[in-house]
Amino acid sequence: MDPIGGEPLRVLLISTDERTRDEVAEALTAGTADHRLYWVSQASNALSRAQDVVPHLVLVDHGLEGEDELAIIRQLVRSVPTASVLALVEWDAMTRASQAVLAGARGFVMKPLQTSDLLTAIKQVMVKPTATAEPEERAREVRGRAVVFCAPKGGTGCTTLALNTAIALHQRTREPVALVDADYAAPALDVALNLPADRTINDLLPRLSQLDDDLVSGVMVSHVSGVQVLLAPPPEGVASPIPLQQVQQIMVALKRIYPWVLVDLGLPMDETAYAFLDDADRIVMSVLPEMVGLRNTRLMLSQLHGRGYPDERVWLVLNRSSLPGGVSRKSIEERLGVDIRNEIPDDQALATHAVNRGVPIMMGGTRGAVAKAMAKLAEELVRDLRPRALRSEEAGADEGGSLLRRLIPRRSDER
Repeated sequence: MDPIGGEPLRVLLISTDERTRDEVAEALTAGTADHRLYWVSQASNALSRAQDVVPHLVLVDHGLEGEDELAIIRQLVRSVPTASVLALVEWDAMTRASQAVLAGARGFVMKPLQTSDLLTAIKQVMVKPTATAEPEERAREVRGRAVVFCAPKGGTGCTTLALNTAIALHQRTREPVALVDADYAAPALDVALNLPADRTINDLLPRLSQLDDDLVSGVMVSHVSGVQVLLAPPPEGVASPIPLQQVQQIMVALKRIYPWVLVDLGLPMDETAYAFLDDADRIVMSVLPEMVGLRNTRLMLSQLHGRGYPDERVWLVLNRSSLPGGVSRKSIEERLGVDIRNEIPDDQALATHAVNRGVPIMMGGTRGAVAKAMAKLAEELVRDLRPRALRSEEAGADEGGSLLRRLIPRRSDER
């Protein structure tokens, strides 16, 4: 790591943990001999010390013994605008990591600290973006809801469900929708949507320190439905799994731009996959009415529960529910001990024809049973995740006789 403008790299660490101080010192020594590390163990002194030192980089540790590190990050960004701020967070505190970025941090590093991860993050954030919004303004802009579609095995129709739900959401809300292909082993959205794969997530990874709305939007591929798609590279274009913190940065940027971010998640369930799941407001799991799939579903549900995801966050959708000889819904719910949220009827011929033509079911010119079921799923997502303020506004629009019917009031018997 080169010195900044010919002078030593000045790093201010705000942490109550001596071990963290030692880990940061070791990483900086390995990365550059020309640096100065300043340590503040009392968060109340952080701002005055930062104004004295005028650091190039500030590292704010998670868990400052009663102090609000998010408030500290906001103060530092406002009072020392020349400094880049990185948050240090525990591996299981991804929500806090996202909040730190929204508060103004340029990124975050997972603890326990690894030298290579810290040095990579420092190199990225020391490249100044061309323009940044005020933290409070950025926080107000972030309103996106993330819905991740996954499956316990291949061939469950997860991709078909994800892309058609994205289109149904856009048709229903008239709001921008981002669709992310996160099946890096077998990407399919480019084929299913008949899109050129000349721009992919690989175009964002080297420029994470410069993520702004224009850069992200420029990499998204527009579909005729109005949905914006972040494509995956071909499998040979993925040299290694995308690190968790990079996924988190991209998701934060997408949710800042798009009210809805839908992710088509592939297998295996590695740390990259869990990075997307950790950020999800709802996890939609597509299952088939057959025994092998149910065994895998039980295993996947166990993994999600072990990860700490609450039951209400995971929605089970029974795909091809009317499959001849398939296991009944009641039997599936009894075997899994989980309620099925939605059903998509069986019409494999229609699904295959739609993929082969590159024309999604929701745009096929008909409103058959499959399309209606997918529209119903989109409606339930809107009803469940839309902010209450917007629900009230839209309810008022209904009373006024608006032609654009919005949210349907939740019935007492709905889950």
